[in-house]
Amino acid sequence: MCPITRGRLPTIRAVSESVLNISAYLFVPIDDRDTLRPHLLERCKALGLMGTILLAEEGINLFLAGAADAVRGFVAELRADPRFAPLAPKESWSAHQPFRRMLVKNKREIIRMDHPAIRPAAGRAPAVDAPTLRRWLDQGHDDAGKPVVMLDTRNAFEVDYGTFEDAIDWRIGKFSEFPAAVQAHRDQLEGKTVVSFCTGGIRCEKAAIYMHELGLTNVLQLEGGILKYFEEVGGAHYRGDCFVFDGREALAPDLSARSAHASARAFEDPDLPIKQG
Repeated sequence: MCPITRGRLPTIRAVSESVLNISAYLFVPIDDRDTLRPHLLERCKALGLMGTILLAEEGINLFLAGAADAVRGFVAELRADPRFAPLAPKESWSAHQPFRRMLVKNKREIIRMDHPAIRPAAGRAPAVDAPTLRRWLDQGHDDAGKPVVMLDTRNAFEVDYGTFEDAIDWRIGKFSEFPAAVQAHRDQLEGKTVVSFCTGGIRCEKAAIYMHELGLTNVLQLEGGILKYFEEVGGAHYRGDCFVFDGREALAPDLSARSAHASARAFEDPDLPIKQG
């Protein structure tokens, strides 16, 4: 099976770290989950992949690891389905397989928010890309001269591994607590350009849509989250590492693994977001 050629080229690290890790999500209506789930599980196992794929009516969320040709070949198969053609995985490398098994699950939401009115497939919140955000943070304001504040939408223990300088952190325990936190602290966000961010984009996308529903029209999402920011501009204005829900535990701004011991609790608690988000 031919690998996809688009995306980042293998780095020097790929020579010694031969396991390709990807994370990707897409908000798109899925009405055939019961037939899609066993098919995806069979294909992943046939290709020797490990990780988790979540399927919900609102979309797909996946994080997988394996041989590069197998991972990219699986993504190519997914993209052959017009619904999943826009999938844009984020890539990193590791020396060892960071997952213990292969799971494909049907879920009510691909990231739990307990706010059913959020339908990102119906329209995305405005986004800012990594190079633009870095430029804003370098100059201390956005292109209109407004101050920029970074809003961390991740769980408190993830924030403790690392976050953007001076980021707002409401110490939430799980993402379903975010709506109440916004309502309690919305005064912090008035009059500023707010950039919501998370690990890979899924939580900050839902968060930005929710805040727009509340009338906060000054909110942007960081396109692709922290991992895309690391990939495109490195660690500028970021302090520490980025927690990921697999055996690598956390990634440095150069996308190298910081820890060798697994964070197994993340695989068992359905209230925890997966590393994608």
